[in-house]
Amino acid sequence: MNTIFSSGIILLAGLFAAKILHLLKFPAVTAYLLIGIIIGPSFLNLVSPGTINASGLISNIVLSVIAFSLGQNFSREHFRKIGKSVLVISVLEAFGAWLLVTLAFFFILKQPFYLALLFGSIGAATAPAATVMVIREYRAKGIFTNTLLGTVAVDDAWCLIIFSISLAIARALVQHSGANIFLLKVSLHSLSQIIGAFLLGGGMGIFLNWLGRFIRTKADFLIITLSAIFLTAGVSIFLGLSVLLANMALGAMLTNLKKENYGFFEILHNIDTPLFLFFFVLAGANLKISFLSQIGLVVLFYLIFRILGKIAGASLGAHISKAIGSVKKYIGFGLIPQAGVALGLALIAKDSFSEVGNFIYASIVTATIISELIGPFTTKFALKKAGEIT
Repeated sequence: MNTIFSSGIILLAGLFAAKILHLLKFPAVTAYLLIGIIIGPSFLNLVSPGTINASGLISNIVLSVIAFSLGQNFSREHFRKIGKSVLVISVLEAFGAWLLVTLAFFFILKQPFYLALLFGSIGAATAPAATVMVIREYRAKGIFTNTLLGTVAVDDAWCLIIFSISLAIARALVQHSGANIFLLKVSLHSLSQIIGAFLLGGGMGIFLNWLGRFIRTKADFLIITLSAIFLTAGVSIFLGLSVLLANMALGAMLTNLKKENYGFFEILHNIDTPLFLFFFVLAGANLKISFLSQIGLVVLFYLIFRILGKIAGASLGAHISKAIGSVKKYIGFGLIPQAGVALGLALIAKDSFSEVGNFIYASIVTATIISELIGPFTTKFALKKAGEIT
């Protein structure tokens, strides 16, 4: 089975799986993951080893595009539009999930601290597409709906920041295991990586903004945008910086320099659907079924404490920002879905920690499938309780 043939199978199988399972009200991401598992090495074995081995490359490309797009949410105009309430809620619900999952894994499951950090940081992510789909399906409108939309729009951006910090600390902890390690040393190392990523992304954003004045066609826009994203990712890898934060900084710098730079983000819509489809199906194919027997308790704790963290953090944020009553009570229930960003981060963790990589990945893929199945129902519950659907 060659790589080109496997790629064709992935695209075709993903498309048909999404169409068929859509009739059963399954989210597209769940369909992609399930068909990936079926056509992967664990069952039909229609995906070549070469394609599986390219997962790291595909993950870096897709996550770089996602991070760049998320940078658009860090414009001054966007923060003025969403208001203080959404800002506070989004920060605290992401932090709440990270904190509770990390503490549960470390103190209850007795996992190493670096592993608890990784699971906690991945737990901060949500799936905006699933939430938006439910809102559109039931034509929900109102203050609660607007607050929920604003929160899911920026949540994954906070998640990337939390994950990048956690990953840097986790790597430092593993590298210095057996030696006397000081928190200050780890913190300074992590901080230097983060600052370096922001400087790199910001500098590339300034350059791309200057280059934009010479672009005349949509094809040129696409080529230049992808070039900037790939160069930023490549230099980040070479320097040992966060690929995610660097590309998010690139997007943030662009969107704050001038409004016309929106074209750099819009042009990516021409390629993101097949790119994401390929990524999710390949993510499913990467799952090793043999690990499922080892992860039941881990997945259960991850799901429970992630949900508790989201609900508690969002409620606290709503109380602090003095949001309306329905937001205080139910906003957290709309933040349960989890998909693309979480899977991408799990792939990064898998590649970064060979000994426990497959364990992390299998746990997150399983939890993602469950979250994508129950998430739409909890979102509908929240909207109904808020009185914004009938």
